[in-house]
Amino acid sequence: MKHLILGNGPAGVVAAEALRKADPAAEIALVGCEDAPPYSRMAIPYLLEGNIVESGTYLRKTPGHFSRLGIRELRARAVALDADKRTLLFDDGHFESFDRMLIATGSHPVRPPIPGIDLPQVQTCWTLEDARAIAALARPGSRVLQLGAGFIGCIIMEALAALGVELTVVEMGDRMVPRMMTPRAGGMIKTWVESRGVRVRTSAGVERIDAVTHADASLAGMVAATSRGLAGEARHDQSEVPLRVKLSTGEQIPCDLVIVAAGVVPNVGFLDNTPVRVAKGVLVDERMETAVPGIYAAGDVAEAPDLLSGAHLVAAIQPNAADQARVAAINMAGGNARLPGVLAINVLATLGLISSSFGQWWGAPGGEGVERADDEAYRYISLQFKDDVLIGATSIGLTEHVGVLRGLIQTRTRLGKWKDRLLADPTRLMEAYLASAQAQSGERAAA
Repeated sequence: MKHLILGNGPAGVVAAEALRKADPAAEIALVGCEDAPPYSRMAIPYLLEGNIVESGTYLRKTPGHFSRLGIRELRARAVALDADKRTLLFDDGHFESFDRMLIATGSHPVRPPIPGIDLPQVQTCWTLEDARAIAALARPGSRVLQLGAGFIGCIIMEALAALGVELTVVEMGDRMVPRMMTPRAGGMIKTWVESRGVRVRTSAGVERIDAVTHADASLAGMVAATSRGLAGEARHDQSEVPLRVKLSTGEQIPCDLVIVAAGVVPNVGFLDNTPVRVAKGVLVDERMETAVPGIYAAGDVAEAPDLLSGAHLVAAIQPNAADQARVAAINMAGGNARLPGVLAINVLATLGLISSSFGQWWGAPGGEGVERADDEAYRYISLQFKDDVLIGATSIGLTEHVGVLRGLIQTRTRLGKWKDRLLADPTRLMEAYLASAQAQSGERAAA
């Protein structure tokens, strides 16, 4: 039996190791397309901050780890799949055959069709190569514009702020992290970030990015000199900046570096014209199997059934990737594992402010919800219910509740009379959790 694992990120690595444990005799090939050992993209901000070196991003630190497990590593990019022949063509021209395959190709950053997006001072922050380029350009005092204030954008923002750059964040949504935070919560995070010296422009987009020409620089220098004469010494001479960014609001921002953090999309191009079904990601069932028997998917590329609604969604977080990879590996080895469903989980540290959202944080038709906020203390909580089950939650600054929120939603605990108590006072989560756990324990004992 030959297993081909396409992608050597967290999902691919976990699957390869789980397969080896389940099937000691199988042939396993682990394919990555970057010139680096398997690493975690989520560690890149720590690399930029200088908290770790490149080897600190590696998923497995021991040299020769995969060869000792009998896992063959390849460096190539998938080009085309022949599902009938069970072969995969790579960009270097060679084919790999397989009996069963895991698609764990992850995602790649979106580069919006903005004039100037391909200038050398415009970077994404997704690979080790990206990190090296950013480190060369982002120095203390550098003027940096970041496009995007979503989950990934806020992680990058944390690293940039630690580098001491002058940072402006531009977000098309009406608030920060709009796809994981309610309007009031996203607004609270914006206020917090601005109080820490980061400029934030919401409901704004980037129209174009221009390289500053010599003539532009001379004019900018004259304007800067005039400004210094009228209003004192300017902090920076704009004639030195290589870029000028025009926003949809009309504002023009000079900068040394632009970071594009406008979201990611799954790597599925090699699946065009194949029977593997793709929507936003590769559609899989609860066994992580695609529409083609023997071909599975896991991680950022997989679109799996949601725990609460059953609808398919891409849940691009590392814990989900690992869970999906283990289920896929067991089934590839001949087992019958099932994933109960993915749960949307977002826990984010933004310049010291911890926020989280779980499940259907936006609520459900016919459901009930409650929202409480203390703006001065940066404390916020929103709970969303369907019947007497908590289906979604958002919180800021309430770190002691994070595990409770996830537990209640993931176990779909029936709260009974505690639902009304939480609607009256959502801060009583711990009491509700303990009371519900005791009730369930009593029911099991009685049974």
